[in-house]
Amino acid sequence: MTRHERHLWYDFLNPLSLTVHRQKVIGPYIVDFYIAEKKLVIELDGSQHYDLPGKQADAMRDTFLREQGLTVLRYANSDVDRNFTGVCEDILAHLQNC
Repeated sequence: MTRHERHLWYDFLNPLSLTVHRQKVIGPYIVDFYIAEKKLVIELDGSQHYDLPGKQADAMRDTFLREQGLTVLRYANSDVDRNFTGVCEDILAHLQNC
């Protein structure tokens, strides 16, 4: 796991009462975090996700995951650094609405 993934995992996701899978294989992809009970995928994106090839790969990946009935949440690593509370609150809001 990256530094950002470890931070989100240890300081927020792991203590949740839901089962959260790390580095879960779904079809041809490995997602950062997956909460099966809520059909929720959480992805943390580094800089490589913001160039054209990264955006195109993420679009294909997200389409595949949505076709499996999953919701995909994406957060920039910089969001985890600068607004960790906001990222956690957004994830909680999605968990409550799933």
